[in-house]
Amino acid sequence: MTFTLFPDTRLTLARDALAGLSVGDALGSQFFVPGRRPADLAEGRLPAPPWEWTDDTEMACSVVAELASAGRIDRDRLALAFAERCEPYRGYGPGAVTVLRLIRTGTPWPVAAASAFDGQGSCGNGAAMRVAPLGAWHADSTRRAADQARACAEVTHAHPEGIAGAVAVAVAASLAARARLDGDRPEPARLLTAVAGALDPAGEVHRGVRRAAALLGRPAVEVVDAVGNGSRVTAQDTVPFTLWVAATMLSDYPAAIRACVEAGGDVDTTAAIVGGVVAAYAGVGTPGGVPEGWLTAREPLPGWLTAPA
Repeated sequence: MTFTLFPDTRLTLARDALAGLSVGDALGSQFFVPGRRPADLAEGRLPAPPWEWTDDTEMACSVVAELASAGRIDRDRLALAFAERCEPYRGYGPGAVTVLRLIRTGTPWPVAAASAFDGQGSCGNGAAMRVAPLGAWHADSTRRAADQARACAEVTHAHPEGIAGAVAVAVAASLAARARLDGDRPEPARLLTAVAGALDPAGEVHRGVRRAAALLGRPAVEVVDAVGNGSRVTAQDTVPFTLWVAATMLSDYPAAIRACVEAGGDVDTTAAIVGGVVAAYAGVGTPGGVPEGWLTAREPLPGWLTAPA
């Protein structure tokens, strides 16, 4: 079905994805605190608020602010926004802090991004963790979502796999938001196949998404064994599992976040990615969407965000 997607609708979809991303990030980060157990969440015992968010949310807020003001990603402007807003205590990795410091002190972003990891560029999950709202914004075009995800990723991630992780998540969020507008939830296999089709078939992220699709219907522990849970903090080890969770639990945000917590690994980031994709479909405060109580428990988003979720 062809339709016109007006700016207000785009922003609503992106804000819902940001709400899901930030709540997943903030709740997931609580399970790095000693004494917290995944079973607590499964049994309905939530951590005491406020749930503080991490770098995942801080960078995603810059993406949404850029879209709200310009309607597209300008790499120069976004790189500077990332660099100027970076609060290292939010959990940024050492590599990200170095790249953003270089940008902030005048190094062009292509040079800064390419300098990471001895000139290989980063294949970390930072580009993937922030991009779901951008995918939701482009609910009318997975091609545009993929192109803009590349632009969003390139300012910090020069490695092809780091960029592929962002493309995969953005395409998944675009498909989820489109399904919400159409009122037609995609079958998990169809969603993962479409994501894989947007990726370089020679890449590891592509192969991981294909493996995840082959494991639909299997227990999450088997999926983690096969494709990872983010423990290595790379896109290759993070994105396939998160898209398996999102595709499987697209209409049940709480269950999707619980699955990330129970899987362990880089829980704040897996829950942020999953939360952003699922909320693009399920929304906020709706049956199966982000619970209002969870949104209230999340630390408020930064004051510089003019259109907070």
